[in-house]
Amino acid sequence: MTPVDLLDLDSLLDDEERQIRSVVRRLVDDRVRPHVADWYERGQVPARELAREFGRLGLLGMHLTGYGCAGSTAVAYGLACLELEAGDSGVRSLVSVQGSLAMYAIWRYGSEEQKQRWLPAMATGEAIGCFGLTEPDHGSDPASMATRARRDGDDWLLHGGKMWITNAPVADVAVIWARAEEGVRGFAVPLDSPGVSVREIRRKMSLRASVTGEIALDDVRLPADALLPGAAGLKAPLSCLTEARHGIVWGALGSARDCLETTLAYAGTRTQFGRPLAGFQLTQAKLADMAVEWQKGFLLALHLGRLADAGRLRPEQVSVGKLNNVREALAIARQCRTILGANGVSGEYPIMRHANNLESVLTYEGTSEIHQLVIGQRLTGLSAFA
Repeated sequence: MTPVDLLDLDSLLDDEERQIRSVVRRLVDDRVRPHVADWYERGQVPARELAREFGRLGLLGMHLTGYGCAGSTAVAYGLACLELEAGDSGVRSLVSVQGSLAMYAIWRYGSEEQKQRWLPAMATGEAIGCFGLTEPDHGSDPASMATRARRDGDDWLLHGGKMWITNAPVADVAVIWARAEEGVRGFAVPLDSPGVSVREIRRKMSLRASVTGEIALDDVRLPADALLPGAAGLKAPLSCLTEARHGIVWGALGSARDCLETTLAYAGTRTQFGRPLAGFQLTQAKLADMAVEWQKGFLLALHLGRLADAGRLRPEQVSVGKLNNVREALAIARQCRTILGANGVSGEYPIMRHANNLESVLTYEGTSEIHQLVIGQRLTGLSAFA
């Protein structure tokens, strides 16, 4: 039980879920927390080393079955995401992009040969994957993607570019989405293929403990078996995003919890006007409101996780979770910063790092506006996207 658990939410978890959470929390405490402020400041993270450590614990593709994957529940995966993001959003992004985007796309839509080739190595962290959907000019509107795939005999030629791709600079394989004559198709593209170039995106002000890149595809020739045979149409990459967004629903709570716990400890020891900050009514009002929002966010994430484990989770329900939990987590981080005052912007405390990261989480894998429109379409039966 954490200091912010007002409602005894732990009682809603079973022993296995609590055990998995504890294992991931210890890993984050031992391997991430002592170093993450320095990673963030330098804009460098030992991604491949972390991936192997996460793989040894079975965290990569942990909610998938077979091929060396752990086959855990959606709730257990969510709790792992929460603990990882309590360390840093970028660390959670490494795991969720690997498992919920790259591995999931191959696991769900790939051929048996593709699964055997990539998934066991990705589950151990020996191979790293990324997910190439976003383009320089097409983020929220993937239907307008400019990357093209055309047949050339038995081969495929891919031409175009992808932008803001997590893990790309350290990845071995990219799941690339391109428009072909018959519609959007997915491809497993080894990043050492001739014609592929990857540029790391530097000077980020957010997610600095995460590697992000741009992928250029200059008439990349791929054999026929690079095509993901089950992925036809835009619904395929969107289903992968739904899978990944479920992890974000949980992960954002980790950032918020770390901010809250840090702020509670600080307010209890920081003295102003002869008493601790925690003893002032305005401070307690802020803490109470934030704690209540955190409880509500956890209950929402847990409900969605139970729906996912029952096979009944719908995309618009995931949109509700991402919209609410990321928005509230960012509000919590900003409010916590006010209680810490000037110390809130210091790298000695995690508050501003979490707040900066959440600014990216707010807009990646669907902006708040996109999720509002998904929910609005479900409520009204009318699409407002066009």
